[in-house]
Amino acid sequence: MSHCDLMGGSALAAAVLWYKDEPMPVSFEEILNAFEFVSAGNLGEHQAFLCIQSGKIYWHSDLSDLDEPDDELPEDVEDDDKYLEIPDKRELDLGKPLALDFARQVLPGDFDEVRRMFRRRGAYASFKHLLTRRHVLEQWYDFEQKATERALREWCELNSIVLAD
Repeated sequence: MSHCDLMGGSALAAAVLWYKDEPMPVSFEEILNAFEFVSAGNLGEHQAFLCIQSGKIYWHSDLSDLDEPDDELPEDVEDDDKYLEIPDKRELDLGKPLALDFARQVLPGDFDEVRRMFRRRGAYASFKHLLTRRHVLEQWYDFEQKATERALREWCELNSIVLAD
């Protein structure tokens, strides 16, 4: 049965969509959860793949047995015509560049210090400590969340992903 497993119980609905060659809409929340999973580890430790046709997301981690026996990565997961790898925050410039943008906008007097922080290991811990001292940690979380949603929605649009919400 391939075509990204035709979504189990709704095989008839998926088959109709497959026949029409229209991708299944995907929940933005599911894409966001997969993005956060991929971004949580070191580069390449966690992966998630979106089946373009069915909208199913496949998860994989090198660190655990997260993969369920019936949810293993498909053999053809490397086929770019069928699957999209969910990016991590570095691929969407949501790491150091975002922190520097925030510092430039909200803490211009601390910008040079923040830039120096990101030249060393442990930069995010130092950065968050500074944000706490300046009482702008919640403002950072809001800034980061909005930038993440904007970048991820743009990635979806660039990859012609139809969002259900």
